[in-house]
Amino acid sequence: MSFDYKRLVKFEYNIGEQEKKYRLMGGSALLFISIFTAKIALLLIGLVLVATGYSGWCPAYSGMDKNTLTPGNTSN
Repeated sequence: MSFDYKRLVKFEYNIGEQEKKYRLMGGSALLFISIFTAKIALLLIGLVLVATGYSGWCPAYSGMDKNTLTPGNTSN
């Protein structure tokens, strides 16, 4: 699997509904935990998960040409 930097900046929805739900729940949990433990790494990872889950687009998935959407479902 090759990584293409040109695809990295191309905004196309590439996260399916189920994965969006998991990213939002996991990111929210990490944000909540980071408040009490004061861990910057947990905060940053949680923010990235929430942002990608909310937007439906993951730049790393774009670079690797990965897509978890069901066929025909490109409108999020």
